[in-house]
Amino acid sequence: MPLPALPVVLVGGLHAEARRAAVRTLLAAVPGGLALHHDLSHAHRSLVTRVVSDAGGPLGSGQVPLPNDCACCALRDDLVPALVRLAEAGTCRLAVVELWDSVEPQAMAEVLAEHGAGRLRLTGVVTAVDPALVRASLASGEELAAVGLATGEDDARTVAETWARQVEYAPLLALGAPSRRVTEADRALLRQLHPTARWVDVRDPAFPPAAVRGSARPDGSGGVDVAALAARQHPGSALLPQLADEHGVRTMVWRQRRPFHPERLYAALPRLTALAPRSRGRFWLADRPDTLLGWDAAGGSLVVDNVGPWLAALARRDWDQLPPEWRFAASLDWDGEVGDRGQHLVFTGPGLKADKIRWLLGSCLLNDAEYAAGRSAWLRLGSAFDELLDPVS
Repeated sequence: MPLPALPVVLVGGLHAEARRAAVRTLLAAVPGGLALHHDLSHAHRSLVTRVVSDAGGPLGSGQVPLPNDCACCALRDDLVPALVRLAEAGTCRLAVVELWDSVEPQAMAEVLAEHGAGRLRLTGVVTAVDPALVRASLASGEELAAVGLATGEDDARTVAETWARQVEYAPLLALGAPSRRVTEADRALLRQLHPTARWVDVRDPAFPPAAVRGSARPDGSGGVDVAALAARQHPGSALLPQLADEHGVRTMVWRQRRPFHPERLYAALPRLTALAPRSRGRFWLADRPDTLLGWDAAGGSLVVDNVGPWLAALARRDWDQLPPEWRFAASLDWDGEVGDRGQHLVFTGPGLKADKIRWLLGSCLLNDAEYAAGRSAWLRLGSAFDELLDPVS
């Protein structure tokens, strides 16, 4: 008889002390549990160390090859085989994967879902948070390389964007003992970044079962629905925060059915990213009328992506090529004239100057004459975003 799939919980987060506390709590609560941690702190010297621990402490460690100078590749290529060996040994009741500081849980969750089917069952995804560090983490525009947390030479991410994605992906946030006094504004900011997350203190007896149980799949099979988590982050179907205002922290939602003038928006980007520590969503450029674009900004850094076509740009027979969550989101937001095209951006931060952001965004839209000129004229407006969206390889 084959062994049952090994339950696996991912625990990540840039707040290392909170993350380690969460891992210790899980190991203490589940006899026979083991933790795997890939230390990438010496990746710049082509060294990655895998450490295996139980509730009593480290049991052993080993070096992992570094393919193509890519630390995340080493983690990906070693993680599933290491977990499968634990599953086949039959003595491990729970595998806790403690992700290194700047590793984002989405990538690892998708690796486990793709390569661990049958032998591994991802039952929980947790991001550990020191609630006293929320505002500082989201405001930090420092590059990971500058603080020794880059996963490779080409890792240009910042602290803020990495931390924001770690928090917003995980269904469960484990709150560690705060490093200093926590204000209501800290809690409000965390709540507005991820309104649907469940919070559990790592010292609460409810934390281990919440982390191990995860969220059930629609078919009742248990475990984490990785596809659903991805859909919640994808610009085409993202479950974006709603309007909020509490303890001096605000979230504003801006929606319009007219495209941006590419050159005016490009010129406004530095001011827009400076006005809120976090903003995200999808947007529509006049010179790319059929392309859905993703907006992801944190700590003054902005990433824009060509996500794919608007559904309105496709023949209806081709809609099945896109994920069902994307089609569902478009159907809820359909307009008789432009279909699902439009602007849907959300800005969050303490002391947010919402009126100024609205005015600035509005000034970047096509004016009445530009809009009336139509698609052929829009395509001649210039290509200010080419450097961001079509980089030369």
